[in-house]
Amino acid sequence: MRLERMSNEKFKIFLTFDDLIERGLTKEDLWHDLPRVHQLFSDMMYEASDELGFELDGTLLVQVYLLQAQGMFIVVTQTESDLDEEDEDYIEMKVTLDESKELIFSFCEFEDIIQVSHSLYNLGVRGGCVDYYQDLYYMRLEEEDIETMDKEYIIALMSEFGTPSIITSYRLDEYGKTILAKQAVNQIHHYFIQPELEN
Repeated sequence: MRLERMSNEKFKIFLTFDDLIERGLTKEDLWHDLPRVHQLFSDMMYEASDELGFELDGTLLVQVYLLQAQGMFIVVTQTESDLDEEDEDYIEMKVTLDESKELIFSFCEFEDIIQVSHSLYNLGVRGGCVDYYQDLYYMRLEEEDIETMDKEYIIALMSEFGTPSIITSYRLDEYGKTILAKQAVNQIHHYFIQPELEN
């Protein structure tokens, strides 16, 4: 579990799927086993408050983003309590759950993007986009890019060349530099791989 304070009222938590399993939960439990999920979030809030020195009280707005290959990205915002000040120990959590339909992987070198694109192309993947942000390259695949394929296999393949990223597409759109906006695998194959094959 990784923690980061964003402001006096807000912090974020990142949990890998392995972290979840260690805590006795699966991805499916998040949708179906509400008592255990509520307990998980309560435990995490108190862990975060200890580690970050964050005073928990009032109402916590908990936004949970499930990332396809990476895990859970959780943003916690503390708001003013509607209750009397006397009830200091009361904490209310309002949880919203959102599942990302895209895969985002980071790569150290553009050569890694070329290599993974070659493998993806051979599987029939043509879409995707590539961005550059903070000295890393990012490849995003949307749900429609891989909807007829074995998603777990695609994740395993991309993991051979890159690392699942916790950066959201919103951050890449806002701060990153777009290198290939669409049909990235197709374009990389056309410009980098096909000429090599023809030689």
